[in-house]
Amino acid sequence: MAWRGFVVKWAQTNVITAKNVTPRGSRVDSYNQLRRGFRHEAKKTETKKGNVSPETHNTCPTEPPPRPNVPLRKLLKPLMFTVGFTGCSFGAAAILQYESIKSRVRTLRDKEEPEQFLEGSADMVHWHDWWNQLTGFQRQLILLMSVADDLWGSLTEGQKTVSGIIALNAVVLCCWRIPSMQRSMLKYFISNPASKRQCFPMVLSCFSHYSIIHMMANMYVLWTFSSGIVSLLGREQFLAVYMSAGVISTMVSYVCKAASGRIYPSLGASGAVMAVLAAFCANVPEAKLGILFLPGLSVTAGNVIKAVVAVDTVGLLLGWRLVDHAAHLGGALFGAWYVTYGHKLIWSKREPLVKIWHDIRSPGRGGSRPGGREGPYRPN
Repeated sequence: MAWRGFVVKWAQTNVITAKNVTPRGSRVDSYNQLRRGFRHEAKKTETKKGNVSPETHNTCPTEPPPRPNVPLRKLLKPLMFTVGFTGCSFGAAAILQYESIKSRVRTLRDKEEPEQFLEGSADMVHWHDWWNQLTGFQRQLILLMSVADDLWGSLTEGQKTVSGIIALNAVVLCCWRIPSMQRSMLKYFISNPASKRQCFPMVLSCFSHYSIIHMMANMYVLWTFSSGIVSLLGREQFLAVYMSAGVISTMVSYVCKAASGRIYPSLGASGAVMAVLAAFCANVPEAKLGILFLPGLSVTAGNVIKAVVAVDTVGLLLGWRLVDHAAHLGGALFGAWYVTYGHKLIWSKREPLVKIWHDIRSPGRGGSRPGGREGPYRPN
């Protein structure tokens, strides 16, 4: 759910508070201005009882400022950014996969012999003496680190992958609560087609949540379906799909806002999360999914994604503003398309790029030779 209650209120508040003249040297508390903008304006327009002049009743109310107009031609730059960012995401993912496989092969090759492990058992007395010399606090700290390592090892590869994404979203959420960072957050972590900064907010807004409930809902869905998608696509390909889906969903939102004339800012990772959900449902449509608040009820994944797409389509056509329905649809359609066709069209064509990177990273040209040099990389 792309939550926009805060940003819509911020956009309207700016229109109202822009009429107020403040001293040049005064510091503006953006957060308090966001919360009290409407109330301050209402107090300013009130008149004292008994001092109302007759002309006041004959004066027409001030007309609201016209809505910003964004011609579609001004979206060419965000469109080019979307294409370039998507291509770079998949290219970087292919290189990271190559480096990951190369690192695993090197680790297996350089693994110590079993005899060396047996020789190390003679040092058990030394480690026992070292443990006895530690203080109680140091022992508790080491045990805590051991428990944390065990918990981390019990996670699936998908859960480990999205843990970094969740942590990044939590950090951005905390930044929203710092008054000195409000101006920067409003500039770079909210996407708006009418803003002067159209491109970089397309990426940063996908990690930006102002509401704790909004972030928890998105991250819960991401955590739930991360294991299945990462096992299907792999960690690197999953990250490329997630990042690309966030930018593509924002681009779809830009186009719909410009075409309909309903210009408003938005933020949230809902577009990327919807891509993950749609990819899972399209790959395993017969899977049974439970409903969080209805434990005894389950529906198929195929019906879930159909219902979500139907609701977002109706919301987009009727102009609902509770969530960014265009971003939802953009992310869902991209996720379903990628697992159906995009994997073959994009990921399977990465071999030329990986070969170029392999030639750059290899010590010599022409692939491998007997005696230790690595051979040409063959992606799966």
